[in-house]
Amino acid sequence: MIFHRALLREFAGLAGAVFMTLFAIALTTRLIRLLGQAAGGKIPSDAVVAFLGFFALNALPVLLSLTMFISVLLTLTRSWRDSEMVIWFGSGLSLTAWLKPVMLFALPLIAVISALSLFIAPWAAEMAEQFSSRLEARDDVSRVSPGVFGETSSKDRVFFVESISGDSSAVQNVFVSSVQQQKSGVIMSRTGRTETAPNGDHFIVLEQGRRYEGSPGDEEYRVMEFERYAARIETKESAAPPPTQKNLPTWALIMDPSNANLGELLWRIGVPISAIVLVLLAIPMSFVNPRAGRSVNLLFALFTYIVYSNLLSVSQAKVVQGRLDFGVGWWLVHAGMVVLLVVMFARRMQLIRLRIGR
Repeated sequence: MIFHRALLREFAGLAGAVFMTLFAIALTTRLIRLLGQAAGGKIPSDAVVAFLGFFALNALPVLLSLTMFISVLLTLTRSWRDSEMVIWFGSGLSLTAWLKPVMLFALPLIAVISALSLFIAPWAAEMAEQFSSRLEARDDVSRVSPGVFGETSSKDRVFFVESISGDSSAVQNVFVSSVQQQKSGVIMSRTGRTETAPNGDHFIVLEQGRRYEGSPGDEEYRVMEFERYAARIETKESAAPPPTQKNLPTWALIMDPSNANLGELLWRIGVPISAIVLVLLAIPMSFVNPRAGRSVNLLFALFTYIVYSNLLSVSQAKVVQGRLDFGVGWWLVHAGMVVLLVVMFARRMQLIRLRIGR
């Protein structure tokens, strides 16, 4: 049918543009935060891309849901504004005729949102926690970045290297500052490298340098020159991250129905359900009243989305606190929005009949 094909083509074209815009905004915002953490030494610079990927997988369910809502809303709003809707109504179509093309457009995306929310996003959260644990367990040498001050995992040394050789086996112009037994020490050397002892211990070996040692405020400092200075590198075992509700598989939440797990399950189920309700709400919300201006329906749609999302969060918090039963909480907010959907459809259809009757 020409009517269905035209709508699906316009939905798909607009959805691509909307999704890329939302995705770029979300990634840019997260990237700025990650770069700030990397500049502050909280995370290594080579881990920024990995953390950004984990964030993207977690954000996709909400972004896709919002993409569907905006795409249908903007497409139908344009049809109202250009009087296309009036022509379709005059040809015998009712407002419910838009349900089929909208659902044909939305159902594949809702299936993707369900898979992301129930399975892929928890997996990404678990992988992010494991990746963070491995970063915490890295030895101090692996934290070295040329031209950047760093701190050891034990927080007792600050180091700086000017450059790293092409094969990453040696560093040049090393500076290390430490405080031990209330005495500050500074080591400067021309070169440094790592060595592994026969028993498997790792050592950092500095060559051709000096060590300055003394107490702050004391005029007497001890200066030592050395050809070779070796220090053992402490290594830590990578511990498994503690399980949280965010990174537990969905089946684990079901098998252990604690309040916290049920609250997380409510959110995961609620994301695809809310996507269905929102995309249907976009149909009556797209109505444009020329006397009220073009932006009124868009502002109302934005307000509805914010309220819907916040109500889901409130329901989740109530279930976690034990103040709301999961058997009621998982459907209560959605039922309220479905009632709003039915009321808005009824009002819009009544207005359409009055207009066509005139």
